[in-house]
Amino acid sequence: MRYDLDDLRLFLHIVAEGSITASARRMHLSLPSASARVRSLEHHAGVALLIRGRRGVRPTPAGTALARHARDVLAQTARLESAVASYARPPATPLTLLSGGSAMHHLVPRALVSFLRAHPDVDVTASESRTPRTVRLLADGEADLGVVLDTEARDCGLTMEPLCDDSLVVIGQSGGILAGRTAVAYREVAEHPLVGLDAGSSLRRSIEKHLGPHAPAVRYRTTVAHLPTLVSLAAAGVGLAVVPRRAIAPGRPLDVCELQDPWSRRTHLLAWGEKARAASTATAALAEHLRQAAVSEPDGGTGVPAM
Repeated sequence: MRYDLDDLRLFLHIVAEGSITASARRMHLSLPSASARVRSLEHHAGVALLIRGRRGVRPTPAGTALARHARDVLAQTARLESAVASYARPPATPLTLLSGGSAMHHLVPRALVSFLRAHPDVDVTASESRTPRTVRLLADGEADLGVVLDTEARDCGLTMEPLCDDSLVVIGQSGGILAGRTAVAYREVAEHPLVGLDAGSSLRRSIEKHLGPHAPAVRYRTTVAHLPTLVSLAAAGVGLAVVPRRAIAPGRPLDVCELQDPWSRRTHLLAWGEKARAASTATAALAEHLRQAAVSEPDGGTGVPAM
């Protein structure tokens, strides 16, 4: 037999409410119309589906079986309609989010997970990019949002707001040469073997830019592509490493020292591109997820007034 989907919805409401009258109201049907639909279901099924009493109705065993399968049918139908409808909608242009390597370690992935789950119809292209390039692309309208460093994005003309601290520290094996120290200058750090990120990484290039042409000679025992690997190498005693404090997992057995150099104190900013003047709801939502990710991370937030 063929079942009408509205009849199945009505029947599920009746089972849930225990009343044909209440279910008719939910379906915007008259009571005679709802009763006729139930009788039609029972006629086609060839068996009673409801037990009618003075205090309402309840399903028969056949009615219970029908309700169980009706829920499955309606759920499958909803998934079918959603899948087909996705082809009818014009594909939306993905949002473009640019960020340096430090923010790509924790902040951006955390924001993307929550945003993409909450917005299944919106895609995001997230790419690693140094602050100068990010600022340029935002200004040219080629990106929607960027996570940039305050030390490299001053007076760029973009709308910006503080996200979180991204200051750099030096780390080494617990109980090693940093034991008992609370602060150290980079020139002293450079006297020891280091482990670092690859030369092309945004963090490495940012550090070298601030050191300038008179930077001390550094011996890198090895260079790697990812911050977690770098932290693990330093923890194992392979060499000291300069990393964002936020890259260190809470409770990790490491010696951590502040860097005395002014350039080590940095703040992540959320920068809006020229597109922000006509920002979509999705862009604003992604910005909010970045704010929430910054707050939820260890030592999240800056306490700095908005720009």
